[in-house]
Amino acid sequence: MSAPRTSTHSVGLWPAALLCLGLFVAVCVWPERAGAVERSLRGELKRVLVLHSFGREFRPWSEYARDIKSGLERQSPWPLDIQEHALLTARFNNPGPEAPFVEYLHSLYQGAQPDIVLSIGAPAARFVQRYRARLFPDAPLILSAVEYRLINRADLTDNDVVVAIRNDFVAAFDNILQLLPDTRMVAVVIGASPLEKFWLEEVKRELKPFGERLELVWFSDLSFEEILKRASNLPPHSTLFWGLMSVDAAGVVHESDIALRSLHAVANAPIFSYQEPFFGGSAVGGPMHSVAETSSRTVSAAIRILGGEKPASINYEPLSFGPPRYDWRELQRWGISKSRLPPGSEILYREPTVWERYRWQMLLITSVFLVQAGLISGLLHERRRRRLAEVESRQRLAELAHVNRYSAVGELTTSIAHELNQPLGSILTNAETAELMLKAASPDLDEIRQILADIRRDDLRASEVIRRLRSVLKKTPFEVRDIELNDTVREAIGLVTAVADGRRIALTYMAASTDLHVKGDPVQLQQVILNLIINAMDAVSDADTKKREVSVSTVRAGNQAEIRISDTGPGINSADLGCIFDPFFTTKPQGMGMGLAIARTIVEAHHGTIAAANLLSGGVQFTIRLPIIR
Repeated sequence: MSAPRTSTHSVGLWPAALLCLGLFVAVCVWPERAGAVERSLRGELKRVLVLHSFGREFRPWSEYARDIKSGLERQSPWPLDIQEHALLTARFNNPGPEAPFVEYLHSLYQGAQPDIVLSIGAPAARFVQRYRARLFPDAPLILSAVEYRLINRADLTDNDVVVAIRNDFVAAFDNILQLLPDTRMVAVVIGASPLEKFWLEEVKRELKPFGERLELVWFSDLSFEEILKRASNLPPHSTLFWGLMSVDAAGVVHESDIALRSLHAVANAPIFSYQEPFFGGSAVGGPMHSVAETSSRTVSAAIRILGGEKPASINYEPLSFGPPRYDWRELQRWGISKSRLPPGSEILYREPTVWERYRWQMLLITSVFLVQAGLISGLLHERRRRRLAEVESRQRLAELAHVNRYSAVGELTTSIAHELNQPLGSILTNAETAELMLKAASPDLDEIRQILADIRRDDLRASEVIRRLRSVLKKTPFEVRDIELNDTVREAIGLVTAVADGRRIALTYMAASTDLHVKGDPVQLQQVILNLIINAMDAVSDADTKKREVSVSTVRAGNQAEIRISDTGPGINSADLGCIFDPFFTTKPQGMGMGLAIARTIVEAHHGTIAAANLLSGGVQFTIRLPIIR
């Protein structure tokens, strides 16, 4: 089957010049193009005209149209030429004349009638029924995604198929009260276009029985800006009911999904809607129309008609709401208990629990612990018989437990949490700064671009850290290159300068007078330097001393480059100096004991050494030695 071709025309109030251009294109181009297509496909091509009510990308109808076109493309045994037009005048409070649009369509399709006309939504259905005698007198018509109350039955013919839906506002409000029985006020958000005004009156009529129980507030006579202000200050026990917003009372046109997301961002009450395209990210949920069911009926009718079946033989009852569906995230946000949901409800977007997310890993760890417990019991039993064998077995068991913990816990969580504080903190700070700048009347776009560049840089750096840390723990080789050590250290210090200033610590750096070229991974070496500087600042912060300094220097010692990091803290207990680089050893109450162990692993992977020594004047000095490139 040949790939379908789709073109789109959005038409509102056409000026005379544009109408002339459309006529010229229709007369000079369209017949030639249509003839070429017919000749190339030998008459097998099926032309489908899709007429939109508000616009090709205007929800909820755009979701119906997208699903219908996708179904036609999958199921059609013929190649399709899908033409799309939009009746944009339906989006205005005071629509202009439709005659120019009618003339434009007439010029396009005169002598090249579509094989089927498919309207999406009520305005498009009424338009095509009103002008079908002039535009498409012989083409079959499918009126899809139109509410049954808006169908002009007097103009229906045997050449028409109706795929209608039925709005049940009583059921929608019963759902609100079932989930939130303490609700006292419902603010109804509906726009001000002719179609929306019709539905406003219908909603008011259907909801009269709720008048004694609920205070119904209507936002239809407000600008959307005023709606957002009121939605952010609703009283307790209030909810919002989202109907439709194509144009507000001020005459401003809105894309409904964008408007709904804006409302969701500021609303202090849950939002309910009966439209499936608005579900998933903004609305709590409930009974709603099924886009898939409506589209399936429409596609089935279109395929049957294109295959030669008479439209009069295809009849559908209006589709009511489907089984209720709810957004788990919104239920959690507004504290709605799962027990209040009606039977048969479906909960979507549910985040898995820790057990559901890591079930196999937890089972594996538990199994390892059980095996370890069995081994320990066996070793304790053997201790009575052979003391020497018991000592050797205990050592091997400790090594096995250490390896298991190191690979399972250290690789997956500890190293990442320990090493990513700096880039993630920078990302958060830059993001908050950008948000504040965007609130200004005239934000500095160049500054914002620089902030976004910084965020991108820190994100790439964090990603690189994760990848490299994993390779370190798996003992895989680094991707090293020639670097200038002074610049690498200077860049690392730049990342913690603000932290030192915030803690009122003097952070100084004295670089070697000559360049120090080494082979290494700059990201990994910077992480080691940052780790040591942060540890030094922690030691200085914890010490009750007037001298609060951390100094960093680089020097050349023979064929080696040295990085020296010292502080004025209390130093390290002499008994602990020999084991501070061991994994899981820490002197901090909340420490994990992985920082210095990872630092040593990284330095050794660069064929270097790292050592620590207490200074006579107080504090401790860490020395990193790396071989210089000859």
